[in-house]
Amino acid sequence: MAPGSSNSLSPEERAILLKTARASIRHGLDQGQPINISPADYPKPLQVNRATFVTLHIGDHLRGCIGTMVAIRPLVADVAYNAFAAAFSDPRFPPLSRVEFDPLRIEISVLSPPEPMLFESEADLIRQIRPGVDGLILEEGSYRGTFLPSVWESLPEPRQFLQNLKLKAGLPADYWSDTVKIHRYRTESFGEESGGENQQPQNDAMPGEISPEK
Repeated sequence: MAPGSSNSLSPEERAILLKTARASIRHGLDQGQPINISPADYPKPLQVNRATFVTLHIGDHLRGCIGTMVAIRPLVADVAYNAFAAAFSDPRFPPLSRVEFDPLRIEISVLSPPEPMLFESEADLIRQIRPGVDGLILEEGSYRGTFLPSVWESLPEPRQFLQNLKLKAGLPADYWSDTVKIHRYRTESFGEESGGENQQPQNDAMPGEISPEK
C-alpha cells in the first residue's frame, strides 16, 4: 500500500495491533487460547475485515508465521488470532515456551485485496511481476501457495520467485499450464525492533505467509 493510501494505518493503530498480538500470545501461554477481542472497543479502521499475517522471530531466526489470504475477521481480531496461531500452531515449530516470550519479535503484514493477473504465457506473467512489491498467490486445481513480498529479499529474480512459488504449492518448478491462476497483492508491514519494542513501519513489503514461507 502506498503511503497516503486510505487503507494505511496510523502509527497509533499499528501500535495497538502490535500490543494486541503480544497480548494474545501472552494469553496463550497462560490460558491456551487467543485473547478475546471485542472489535467495537477499537478504532474504526481496526474494526474493518482485513486479511493479515503475523510473523515471529527470535534474533535472526524465524519462529512462526501464520496468516489468512481472505478477509474474514475484523483486523484487530485477525491479528489476535494469527499471533496466537503463529506462536502455538505453526507445524514447523513446537509451541512457544515462556522463556521465548520476552525476546520474541513480532511483525504484522496487512494485505490488500488480491487482484487477478491476466497473462498469455509464463513469460508474459514474469514480465508483469513487480520485484519487491508483489505478493503472489498461485492456484492450479487443488494446488495452492503464496509468497509475501518479503520473500523477494531471498528470491530477487521474478523467474526464480515464480519457480519457488510453484514448488511451495506442490508443483514442479518447471510446471506450466494455461489453467494456472495468479493473484497479486501488496502488504502494509510493521513490527517490533526487538522484543516488545515498536519500530518504524515499512509500508510495502516484508514478512510471512499462510503458514510457512521461509
